[in-house]
Amino acid sequence: MKHVLFVCSQNRLRSPTAEQVFANHPGMECSSAGTNHDAENPLSAELIEWADLIFVMEKAHRDKVRSRFKKQLGDRRVISLDIPDNYDFMDPELVELLKLRVHRHFPPAAPAPPPADAAPGAAPSPSSSSAGSR
Repeated sequence: MKHVLFVCSQNRLRSPTAEQVFANHPGMECSSAGTNHDAENPLSAELIEWADLIFVMEKAHRDKVRSRFKKQLGDRRVISLDIPDNYDFMDPELVELLKLRVHRHFPPAAPAPPPADAAPGAAPSPSSSSAGSR
């Protein structure tokens, strides 16, 4: 499971939207924070250490993260999504932009393939077993 952290300034609009959009993405556990000290959830060393991958909304956020948490970052990637502070929480345009830009780095989950012996559109039978087909 990848721990993914989304960061903006105040943690009120963009990063909470990203957290909610990707909350149920398979293989991804998400959190969000803000670089400002008065953010809803201020960015901390603990969050940086928790994260495997960090997405920031603007290059200025990446610079702040790198300067304030250099020690905790280690070799973690900090990726700027280049999304300006022009959107409301869960704005449909913001949601689409997030999906487009995040999926470049973390592809969408593929649906599970059907069993090899299943007919198209048919549910697998309880008696089918992969052991018998070897």
